[in-house]
Amino acid sequence: MAAISVTKARENIYQLLNDVNESSTPITITNARGKNGVLIGEDDWSAIQETLYLDSIPGMTESLIEGRDSSIESCVPEEEVDW
Repeated sequence: MAAISVTKARENIYQLLNDVNESSTPITITNARGKNGVLIGEDDWSAIQETLYLDSIPGMTESLIEGRDSSIESCVPEEEVDW
């Protein structure tokens, strides 16, 4: 993850916002006090929030893994699949 000082971030905030949204790569914003922050794009933040929410539902992770490991034939009868 790239790091940039808060002073440089202030000078380039519009470009930084564009960069994190285009590349989906977060940027650490540092200061002299050691209390840093992380700038991420809005879409990435929404994805993180959604993942945390889904992970908080009891049994959801196991259900997703089970579904991933199931064949299509065991989920939908072959005659209903319209390829």
